[in-house]
Parts: sequence; structure tokens; C-alpha cells
Amino acid sequence: MIKLFLPLCILFLMSGCKKSELEAVNSSPTVSADKAVEVAAYEVEAPTPPKEISQKLLPDVNQSAQPPITPKKIDTIAKKIIKNGNMKIQVGDIKKAQTQVGDILKKNNAYIQSEQFQNTDVDDNLDLVIRVPHKNFDALVNSFSDGVGSVLSKNISSDDVTEEYTDVSIKLANKKIYLEKYRDMLRSASTTKDMIEIQETIRELEDEIDLAEGRLRLIDDRVNYSTLNLSLYKEKVRSSATSKIGFGSRFADSVTQGWNSFMSFLLGIISLWPFLLIIPILIFLWRKWKSGRTKP
Repeated sequence: MIKLFLPLCILFLMSGCKKSELEAVNSSPTVSADKAVEVAAYEVEAPTPPKEISQKLLPDVNQSAQPPITPKKIDTIAKKIIKNGNMKIQVGDIKKAQTQVGDILKKNNAYIQSEQFQNTDVDDNLDLVIRVPHKNFDALVNSFSDGVGSVLSKNISSDDVTEEYTDVSIKLANKKIYLEKYRDMLRSASTTKDMIEIQETIRELEDEIDLAEGRLRLIDDRVNYSTLNLSLYKEKVRSSATSKIGFGSRFADSVTQGWNSFMSFLLGIISLWPFLLIIPILIFLWRKWKSGRTKP
């Protein structure tokens, strides 16, 4: 009997343990589910990583889909070079040389800005101020050097005005911005005094803008068209009649020149006759005054 009772107790205890374990197992999913919900909610509410890190973690496809960020374009000013030159050429015939110069100018799309001719007893001079496109300047100078005559002097210079042009352009752009702001202020001005002050400022800005734009146009003109000062020179040859003058002729010329000088001097004195009349009057008055002082 005792042998049967002990195994039954052992079985009873084992069944009780298994039951408690089953209850623990059945109740554990509910607790773990709640904890899982809490963990899931915590994970959802967790802060997102920084932008830099998230961009690094994004795949290449997403990065390529975003539009590229291009830097703001900054306008650059090309170099501004002003070329000038001076040339003096001795020629045998001024008219023939002038025709040659005209042909060279047509070939290089140049033109004459000013022309001055001087005829003396010693030589003939034709001075030309020529404007030529910048790209044709060197070809023009070479053409004059080769086919017109003998070059007596030549001076070519280049002046880089890029810095000045850039400075004027920047100041001009800023002044235009200020001008628009002052015009907006003028529209919203409430008092007459403010309107007058703003209008005066606008007028000064407009004058400065006009000057700056004029300076830029002048620089562009000097850059686009170079300037060449060309002088055609012809020395006159003295004829035999004038080169072989004898002593007698020279003596007669000297006497004539002396007589002409004397006549000029005499006529100059005669032209002073009003002063010659005043002198005797002054002498008479002085003597009369002196005699009056000597009387007792």
C-alpha cells in the first residue's frame, strides 16, 4: 500500500508543476506583447538621425534623383587692352603716298579720324589720325612699314585697362541698385522734405551712372578700335636758282631788309604821336610850377 502511495504522490506533484509551468507559459505572451508594443512605440518615437548622416546612408539612386546644386555664376570681364601707335614715314610724293595709305586702310577696315596738311619752304607734312579694329592693328602697321616709304620713327604701346574697367563696372552696378532702392523710397515718402532729399540723391546717382556708362563706352571704343598717328613727311629739294645765290644778291637783300626794319621802327614811333603831344604840355606845366615856387 505504501509502495503504491509514494508513486501516486510523485505523479501528483509532477502534474502540479507542469500545470504551473503551463499557466506561466500562457500568461507570458500577454506580458511580452505589451512590452513589444511599448518597444515598438519607443522605436517609432525615437529621433531621426542628423541630415548629414542620413544622406550618407541613402543609396546612390536617391542621391542622383536630387537636383545638383550649382554655384552662382559670376560674370568675368575679358581683358581690355588699348593699343596706340605713332609713325613718321618719309616719302617721295605726298599724293602718291596718300593713295597708298587709302588702299591700306580699305584693306584693314580702318578709317581716318582727322587729317592735317602743312606745306612749308622746307618740307611737306601730312598728319593722319587713323582708327583701325584691334585685330587689324599689327597688319596695318606692317603694311605702312613695308610699302609706303622710309620709316623715320615708330612707337607702339599697349595699355591694360581691365582693372579700371572692372572697378567702374562694379561701382556702376551698385549705383543702379541704390538708384532702384531710392526710387522705391520716393514712392513711399510721406513728407515733402523726404521727397526733396530723395529726389536730390536720385539726381546725383543718375549723374554718376551717366558718367560711369560714358567712361565704359569710351574704354570699349579705345579697346575695339586702336589709334595710329601717322605722319607722312617729304623734304623739299632746293632748286638751282635758289641754291646758287651770289654775294651781291644777298647784300641787296640785307640792305632791303634793313631799310624795311628802319621804316617799321619809324612808323612805330609815329604811331605814338598822342604821347608826343603830351610831353611838351607836361614840361610847360612843370616849369610853371617850378617858377612859382622860386618867387619870394
